[in-house]
Amino acid sequence: MEEICTCLGYQFRESSLLNLALTHRSASKENNERLEFLGDSILNFIIAEALHKKYPKLKEGEMSRLRADLVNRQALIDIAHQFNLGKYIILGSGEYKSGGQQRESILANTVEALIGAIYLDSSFETCRQRVISWYQDKIENLDPAEIIKDPKTRLQEYLQAQQMQLPTYRILAITGKDHEQIFKVACEVEGSPIKAEAKSTSRRKGERLAAENFYEQLIRKK
Repeated sequence: MEEICTCLGYQFRESSLLNLALTHRSASKENNERLEFLGDSILNFIIAEALHKKYPKLKEGEMSRLRADLVNRQALIDIAHQFNLGKYIILGSGEYKSGGQQRESILANTVEALIGAIYLDSSFETCRQRVISWYQDKIENLDPAEIIKDPKTRLQEYLQAQQMQLPTYRILAITGKDHEQIFKVACEVEGSPIKAEAKSTSRRKGERLAAENFYEQLIRKK
């Protein structure tokens, strides 16, 4: 317990909260899922607040994209690896034998659970300070121009990097009067089960929204 507290930079007053945050559902009915739910909401708020202060000229949609880049699974996994978190996670025997200590979904969820536990054990301000310290390098090295680029371009570059097929766009429906048309557009990638659709007043905008929808689903699945 002392070792993980040193890694986190936080000393728990209630050791039971730390224990619960590290307990996967495979190990006990009393597990970290509720803390994960809480931590996810707190993390989103803390990162949103930090971006709001750091980038006063960005629009709401642009800040949403930056936040999504900071709170996605890969970012949480990076933090988990910094703490060597897998070493401390409490798993059931079956999950342990199958390598659950390094399973990406478990690592990411445990980081969120720890955020929830720190909040309950201390205060929002203390929790905010810890999260910001974990994210400091990521926030400082953020490149808004790269992340905020056109959604279709961002999706295409990501798919190319993953050696996946390029996206295709098709109109599913056009409704409304001639001067008030609504386009329903789908973004699809051959071989991917993801379904992404969007509606807009122009085909071009619909494609951008569908691409953004597809990209966000891809990131959540990482």
